[in-house]
Amino acid sequence: MAASSPASLAIGLITAAALLVQPAVASAAPKPSEAELRAQLKQLNNKVDKLIEAYNLKRVELAKAQQAATAAQQRVAAADQALAAAEQRVAEIARMRYQNGDSSLPGFLVPPNGGGAAVLEQLTAEQQAVVDSVARARDEKKKAAEAAAALATGLKADAAEVAEQRDDAQDVIDDIKKKLQDLVPFGPGKKSDGSWAPELPSGSDNITPRTRLMRAQVQKNFSLPHEVGCFRSGSSGEHPLGRACDFMMSTGGTIPNATNNALGDRLADWALKNKAKLGVKYVIWKQRINQGSGWRAMSDRGSVTENHYDHVHISMN
Repeated sequence: MAASSPASLAIGLITAAALLVQPAVASAAPKPSEAELRAQLKQLNNKVDKLIEAYNLKRVELAKAQQAATAAQQRVAAADQALAAAEQRVAEIARMRYQNGDSSLPGFLVPPNGGGAAVLEQLTAEQQAVVDSVARARDEKKKAAEAAAALATGLKADAAEVAEQRDDAQDVIDDIKKKLQDLVPFGPGKKSDGSWAPELPSGSDNITPRTRLMRAQVQKNFSLPHEVGCFRSGSSGEHPLGRACDFMMSTGGTIPNATNNALGDRLADWALKNKAKLGVKYVIWKQRINQGSGWRAMSDRGSVTENHYDHVHISMN
C-alpha cells in the first residue's frame, strides 16, 4: 500500500480535529405523556383550590373583625348615653344644693333614715363607674378597629398574591388543557376532502368504531354522573345505526342540578370543538341542535327527555 503524502495526512488530521470539537446535537426532550399532563393539571387545580380557600378564610376573618368593631362602636355609643345621663343627674344634684345654699340633698334623693352625703357619694361613684365603662368601651372599639384595619391590609396583600399565583397557575392549566386537546385522536375513516367514509357497527355494543372512539374520549375527559346509552333499536336517527350516544346528566326524566347542567354545557362544547377530529355530525342539548354552525332551537317534543334537557346527544358521521 502506498504511503500517505504529508498533505493527505495533514488534511486527515484537520478533519478529525474538526469532528472532535464539533458540538454534539442535543436530543429533543421527550413530550410528556397524556397521563403526565393530566397529573400536572390535577396538581395545579389543587394548588389553585388551596389558594382560593386561604383567601376566603382571610375574608371571613376580616368580616368577623369588622363585626366586632361595629359592636364595640355600638357599646361606646350606649356608654356615652349612660355617661351623659349620669353627668346630668349629678349636675342637677349640684344645682339644687347650690340653690338651697347648703350641702343637703333634695328630699326626693334623701332616704328615710337620712344619709344625704352617702347618697351623693354613691351617685359620684356610679358616675365614675360609667366613666370607666365608657373608657373601656372606647379602648375596645379602638382595638377592634385596629384589628379590622390590619386584617384589611393583610387581606389586600394576600388577595394580590393569591390573584398573581392563581393567574400563573391558570396559564399553565390552559396550556396543559390545550395539549390535552391536541391529544384527542382522529376518528377512523376520514377522507382527504374532510368527509367521512361510512362504517358498519361492530362489537357487542353494536356501535361504529368512530362512535366507540368518541365515547371513550368523553369518558376519559369527563367524570360522567350517570350512564351512557348508545345503540337503541326501534328508534329514529343514528341510535339504531350505532352512530349516536346519549350522555345522561340526570335520571328519571328530571332536570339536572346546577353542577350537572354545567357539565352538560362543557361536554357539548367539547364535542363541537372536536367535531372535525372525531367525526361528530351534530350535538343536541337542552332543546337545541348544533351541526357546527351555531345552536338552533328545536320544537317542543313534550318531555324533559325528548327535549334533551337531561342528556347530551352526540351523533356521528
